[in-house]
Amino acid sequence: MKLPVSWRASAAAAVATATLLTSGSIADAATEADVEAAAAPDIPVANVKAHLTQFQSIATANGGNRAHGRPGYKASLDYVKAKLDAAGYTTAIQQFTSSGRTGYNLIADWPGGDTNQVVMAGSHLDSVSSGPGINDNGSGSAAVLETALAVSRAGHQPTKHLRFAWWGAEELGLVGSRYYVNNLSAANRAKISGYLNFDMIGSPNPGYFVYDDDPAIEKTFKDYYAGLGVPTEIETEGDGRSDHAPFKSAGVPVGGLFTGASRTKTAAQAAKWGGTSGQAFDRCYHSSCDTTSNINDTALDRNSDAVAHAVWELSE
Repeated sequence: MKLPVSWRASAAAAVATATLLTSGSIADAATEADVEAAAAPDIPVANVKAHLTQFQSIATANGGNRAHGRPGYKASLDYVKAKLDAAGYTTAIQQFTSSGRTGYNLIADWPGGDTNQVVMAGSHLDSVSSGPGINDNGSGSAAVLETALAVSRAGHQPTKHLRFAWWGAEELGLVGSRYYVNNLSAANRAKISGYLNFDMIGSPNPGYFVYDDDPAIEKTFKDYYAGLGVPTEIETEGDGRSDHAPFKSAGVPVGGLFTGASRTKTAAQAAKWGGTSGQAFDRCYHSSCDTTSNINDTALDRNSDAVAHAVWELSE
């Protein structure tokens, strides 16, 4: 969420001022400026929405969906890959077969960092066949893409190695992500220090749910939202139903964010988050109306910034 001055920037600026007052050291002040510069950038929600517009256009031009094995999925993957290639990523397409159709995962590695300590962020790129899948899961895919592009724009060089992924055939049972995990050697699985999953983060009647899997990852997200003054709840609706599950089963620390699907928002949840009680978090879940009109901009903005915050924080 855009704020006049972020709490991270305010804190860094205060420390830098105190350093100057106590020591007068330009070098010390420069060090504090570096600390501030290392904080995650604000992710422009307009950029994230521009990716959603592209996903919508792709679906509209390809039978109304971006489902596994359909031309809309491959066109979505090609769009994401072109953006990453232009930004300096090393990209790879992993091919698999499910339900008699060819599927694809897209993996993008940012050069640098300790490849024995890999921080991954991912989302599924496929929709169901009945709709364009803009919240489910264009929202997560677009936020992860824009975070990856922000890494490039910032020339960010964290201590750990960054890897981003877009999964195919999630809607058929986590097929793409399971294929990826199952085809990693034990040694390469052990190198993944954390996997962050983002599946539906712009629901039109949103909640703010945090996965309660790895405690350190969970705390990263909870602390971020506490800094915004936004209460969170533990995510239960999608537990084990998205692409973090294969990683968790393989012993990789996982975490993530979610804004709700077909469950009904309670009166207590509406009181703390706004929105409409007695109505689903996403009335267009798995339906043809899951279009660009099916997005809450505030939730998308907050969660996109939270994606970047976690990527920066956990890769240092």
